[in-house]
Amino acid sequence: MNEFRARLDYLLKHNYIVNRIFNIVVSFVLRVCGKFISIDKDMVLFSGLTRKYNDSPRAIYEYMITRPEFKHLKLVWALDDPEYAEIPNNPVKIKSDTWAYFKVALKAKYWIACVNIERGLHFKKKDQLYLNTWHGVSFNCIGNDAAGRKDYDWRNVDFCCYESDYHRSILKRALKVRDEAFIPTGLPRNDSLYGTTVKEIFDLKKKIGLPLNKKIIMYAPTWRDSIDMGRSYEIKPPINMNYWKNELKDDYILLLRTHAYTNKLLGIEFDDFILDFSNYSNINDLFKVSDILISDYSACIGDYSILERPIICFAYDLDTYSKNRGLYFNPVKDMPNGVQMNEYEVIKLIKGMDYEEQCKKTRDMVKNVFTYIGGHATEDCVRYMFR
Repeated sequence: MNEFRARLDYLLKHNYIVNRIFNIVVSFVLRVCGKFISIDKDMVLFSGLTRKYNDSPRAIYEYMITRPEFKHLKLVWALDDPEYAEIPNNPVKIKSDTWAYFKVALKAKYWIACVNIERGLHFKKKDQLYLNTWHGVSFNCIGNDAAGRKDYDWRNVDFCCYESDYHRSILKRALKVRDEAFIPTGLPRNDSLYGTTVKEIFDLKKKIGLPLNKKIIMYAPTWRDSIDMGRSYEIKPPINMNYWKNELKDDYILLLRTHAYTNKLLGIEFDDFILDFSNYSNINDLFKVSDILISDYSACIGDYSILERPIICFAYDLDTYSKNRGLYFNPVKDMPNGVQMNEYEVIKLIKGMDYEEQCKKTRDMVKNVFTYIGGHATEDCVRYMFR
C-alpha cells in the first residue's frame, strides 16, 4: 500500500494530464461529501511536513496548548503514523490521506499546515480558515516554478506566512497565493532560534549525548527526485567518510540530517564520528548545537543563518540540479564562500576556517539575501487566525 501511494504521488507530480483528471474527479466527490458534513467551529486540523509532527504547525500547536483561551478547542493531528506518541496533551491523531482524514478536513473550522492540507485537491469550504506557513525559502525552485509543475493553486489559503519581500514574491508566483492572504510574520518554526544562549547549547548537547569538547558540523543535504518512479528517494553524496574522519575526527563530530523526503542514503556508514540524526524530531535543537552547517540548496540554510554561524555550500551536482529542478539563487555568487564542488574543497575550508570571519560572512548574506521578520511568528500567526 505504501509503495502504491508513493507511485501514485510520483505520477501525480510528473504527469499533468493524470494530475488534472485525478484532481477534478476527487475534488468533485469531496465537495459533494462536504455538503453532508457540518463544520465544527471548535476543531483545528494540523498537518506537518511529510505528514509528521514537525515544522511550524508543531510550534503553533505547542504554543496553543499552553494558552487558556484555546482549552476548548479540539486539536487534531494528521500523521503518516497515528501511533506516534511524542505529542504533548494527547490530541486526536488520524492517518493522512484516508477517508478519516478527509472527513476531518471537511469538518474542521481551522486548518494549520506547512504543506497542502487539500493534498493538491480543491474542497475547502468558504467558512473554513486556512493558515499555511510553507516551510522556508530555499535555493531550489518550488511549486509551479519547478520543472514540469503547474498544479499548485493556493488561492483558497486565507493566511500565508512570509519572511521577506523576496520570499513573498516567490510564494505569490509559484503557489498562486493571493496578495491579501500574506502575513509578515516570519516562520513560527524559527522563533526558538532567536536569542539562543550558551547554557541552552550546553544543556542540549548533554541531552542529545554529544561530546562537549568537540565542535559540531551538521551536514543537511536537500532531497533529490526519485529515479525509480517514486519507489525511493535516495541520495548518494560523492564523499569518502574515511577521508573526512581522518581529517576532522580530532576536533569535530559530524551530524547527518537528510531531508524529510529522502528515504534511502547510500554510501555512508555511521560510527562515533558520523552520527545519523535524520529522524530526530526537532531540527532546531540540531541547529543550535552545530558550529558549522554544510548544505546545498536547502531552506535550512536560511533557518540556520539566523544563528549567524558559518555555512558551507557543498553543491556537488550544481549543473545537473539547476538544469533539472531550477534555482532561484546563484549559490556561486550568493553563498558566503561560493560553492564547494567536491569534498576536498569542503575539508580545506573547514580546516583553514577563520570562524569569526565566517560568522561575519553569514551576517552579510542575511542582510543581502534574507530580510527576516521573526522571533514572534507563532504568536502573530495565532492572532491572525483566531482574532
